[in-house]
Amino acid sequence: MPLTVGTAGHIDHGKTWLVRALTGKDTDRLPEEHERGISIDLGYAPLELAGGLRMSLVDVPGHERFVRNMVAGATGIDLFLLVIDAGEGARPQTHEHLAILRLLGVERGVVAVTKADTVDADALELAVEQAAELVPEAEVVAVSAKTGQGLDQLRAALARAADAVEERERSHATRLWIDRAFTLRGIGTVVTGTLWSGSIAAGDLLRLEPRGRALRVRSVQVHDEPVERAEAGQRVAVNLPAIERDELRRGDALVEPGHYPVSYRLDVVLNELEPVPAAVKLHLGTADVPARVVRSGRFAQLRLDKPVVAARGDRFVLRTETTVGGGRVVDPSPPRRLEPDRLEVLDRGGPAEIVYMLAAEPVTATALQATGLCTPAELANGLAALEQAGDWAYRPAWLQGVRTLVRERLAERARTSPLDPGIPLGELLPQEPWAQAILPLLHVERRLGKAYLPGATASVGDRAEAAARLEAELEATGLARADDRELASFLETEGRLKRVGDGYAVSAELYDRGREALATLSPITLAAFRDALGVSRRIAQLLLERFDADGLTRRVGDERVLRRPARERI
Repeated sequence: MPLTVGTAGHIDHGKTWLVRALTGKDTDRLPEEHERGISIDLGYAPLELAGGLRMSLVDVPGHERFVRNMVAGATGIDLFLLVIDAGEGARPQTHEHLAILRLLGVERGVVAVTKADTVDADALELAVEQAAELVPEAEVVAVSAKTGQGLDQLRAALARAADAVEERERSHATRLWIDRAFTLRGIGTVVTGTLWSGSIAAGDLLRLEPRGRALRVRSVQVHDEPVERAEAGQRVAVNLPAIERDELRRGDALVEPGHYPVSYRLDVVLNELEPVPAAVKLHLGTADVPARVVRSGRFAQLRLDKPVVAARGDRFVLRTETTVGGGRVVDPSPPRRLEPDRLEVLDRGGPAEIVYMLAAEPVTATALQATGLCTPAELANGLAALEQAGDWAYRPAWLQGVRTLVRERLAERARTSPLDPGIPLGELLPQEPWAQAILPLLHVERRLGKAYLPGATASVGDRAEAAARLEAELEATGLARADDRELASFLETEGRLKRVGDGYAVSAELYDRGREALATLSPITLAAFRDALGVSRRIAQLLLERFDADGLTRRVGDERVLRRPARERI
């Protein structure tokens, strides 16, 4: 299991000297760091331990002005190496760094009491005792980077601490927080960071967030050595073509597309070291962003000046002039209003409960994946409690509710419109992308673009008397007013009349005789057609216009001709 160890401790307590003694590498890379003799930015080195164990070591600055860099370096580490000067003991940044480690959930590590060669035996013994009281959960080893005293014991203690580290949840999709970006001659742009989760290999397509750029990986290294694939927990250098160094910032993240939301808001559980004010600086991953804190009980919403990439469970630190607290992300892309009941489920619920809550309406696995609320394994577990239609997952109770609502609407339609008891399919469900997948599950009959209750058919109902009167008038005169459009449409569907003109109808028998007459006339004129049927000019005119509309005839001047397909139908 790849592990990363991070140093912590007050300025001038010997972190960088100790790293150099352990690894043989000077992690101070900036000219200013060599000139001033202090670490300003992050440094990195591989650490080889007995038994072939190899860890990545992050050296962080101890000066209070550079705590933001320290937090960036502590992000993603698995165990700490807390450094305390034997002559000075714990100092302000010792305590702040230790608090930051605890806020970030880094519980395992080793305390190195440094500069053991500069104090007498009694003072060294007292320094070791005080360090053990400060961090009772960690082994304490007295060392001297100058003489080499205690270095072997320190390596052994780090190996034991590494054995005790519980494997972190790394099954999230790929995410690498960028802590450095630079350009190498002949290679191009390179970014480095600790790979929080997933893996990276040459050829992978990743997104640079929150900038929204798609980037293809050219090559990958771990501690200056090319690898086919870097795994979660390793310090990684990624070569990115097609982007310039000045387009990248510490705090950007390389992520697998479609797995992490980019948000200006985070719902969180707070862990306060002192009262958290309304305005703070959020440190998440390697990003630091001004934020406003809105409280609701034990939950809070952080409203950010700039968007960040986060996932449920991410640890963070809040600072003003000092570190005031931190906490854990519960929802990385929440609604604007705090919803404590919802957050209780997200905070304490299992995967099945969380996915069930999110599926209040049909939702796709892709959409759930993009919320950052579930790992792929959790998502698979949660989906097992749901039913699916195509790509859509839904609660069984939700579908039952929709079926009930649809049945009620169709029953009401049948009661109020017995002539046409169907509802157009496009009106049956909301205009939602899941509608077509859910429609076959609603236990309705679909006929000619409409939905009906099973077995439902049109009937005249209480309009039977009006239908009889209309048909009697048609039989007597051949033409009648049909002001009740719905009734006329029903009777036409039943084959009992034909609607003509604007609000009129003719009998089906007259319509059929008119069709037969068309084949006997050449040319087809209004007068000839009228005489052939023995009807009034008005009825003949309305019938011919209906034949035009039905595609049987085509008007040419004052005459009509049969359309070619119509000759086969007459």
